[in-house]
Amino acid sequence: MNPIFEFLITPYENYSLLHITLESVAVILGLVSVWFAKQDNILVYPSGMISTGIFVYLLLQAGLIGDFMINAYYFIMSIYGWYFWTRREEGLIVHPIARMKSKEKRWGFMLFWVLLLLVGGIYLLFDQWNDWTAPLDTFTTALFFVGMWLMARKKIEHWIFWIVGDIISIPLYLYKELGLTSLQYLIFTIIAIFGYIQWKRILNSSKAIA
Repeated sequence: MNPIFEFLITPYENYSLLHITLESVAVILGLVSVWFAKQDNILVYPSGMISTGIFVYLLLQAGLIGDFMINAYYFIMSIYGWYFWTRREEGLIVHPIARMKSKEKRWGFMLFWVLLLLVGGIYLLFDQWNDWTAPLDTFTTALFFVGMWLMARKKIEHWIFWIVGDIISIPLYLYKELGLTSLQYLIFTIIAIFGYIQWKRILNSSKAIA
């Protein structure tokens, strides 16, 4: 058997068929959701909500606190993002793709550090800081929290947060024996890079028209 294939599949030998099926569905819908985000398509939210809803259950079962918090937060922010993206006045989109304003940069900076302290504190509270993955999990949690907030507000910079967090998550999920999820984050990284390029093209095009 191919060593890479064996490394990805072996952990699932002890998982139930239900777990494998749920993770597979969540991974597929997660990829579909990011693709819709790349296309600036509102379907990013319903597909993402189903995916994150499944991951909330799986990660809670696995005891992965940071990851559980991320997905629970994604689900809640998807409701807000769905509303924000679909707002129209006189048939025109109220919130097109844009760059962060100075105020949003300050809020993003503060949110990032507050989340680092909060998630780190939760790990300490549950005596989970003894594993080397805890600091990385805390860091990616803060990145993804800010990234999701910026995505809901249609800020192009959210792709940068996704890209950095996704790259870190690839080996992190391999270590946690969630091979399919690790593969998902590899594909996330690729889509996020192209997503940033496409959103930048849309943004530049809208500026040229204006």
